[in-house]
Amino acid sequence: MPNVQSKNFLRQHSLSIATALILLTWIVLYIRSNPSTHLGSFFGNAIADWTGLLVTVVATKFLYETGSAESRKPPRRWLSPMIEALQNHSLTIFLLVTGAGWVWLFAVSNPSSKWGQVVGNIVSEWTQIFGVVILTKSLMEANSKESKPVKPEAGQVTR
Repeated sequence: MPNVQSKNFLRQHSLSIATALILLTWIVLYIRSNPSTHLGSFFGNAIADWTGLLVTVVATKFLYETGSAESRKPPRRWLSPMIEALQNHSLTIFLLVTGAGWVWLFAVSNPSSKWGQVVGNIVSEWTQIFGVVILTKSLMEANSKESKPVKPEAGQVTR
């Protein structure tokens, strides 16, 4: 019988674990499929989509973007303004750096190859995630639970 600590870990991280397992399933199915078929093409697109979902789940758990409705509020524990600025925008920095890596990989790969198509779709997914983070800093959608007005922090200038 699993101990309480392992049950608690699984409960606290069940979304990340389930998403990673589903992504792994799409990867295995894509490896075994022909990308020229509808099913193979679907598996390749699913890899990009579920990679984006996994990044969204995990990155928003640990990283921050001040002012974005998609991000938690960062803790105020840093003394250095530079470190605090890096923390406040760590989600955007992470997406830009890893996105640049995906763009580079796509640039050096054959876009019509089996994995080149998947990497191209991942670049598109990264662009969408980055766009949502940036757009939710200032734009809203009426009646959307995720789109709530963000109150400015003390001393923060609003536009």
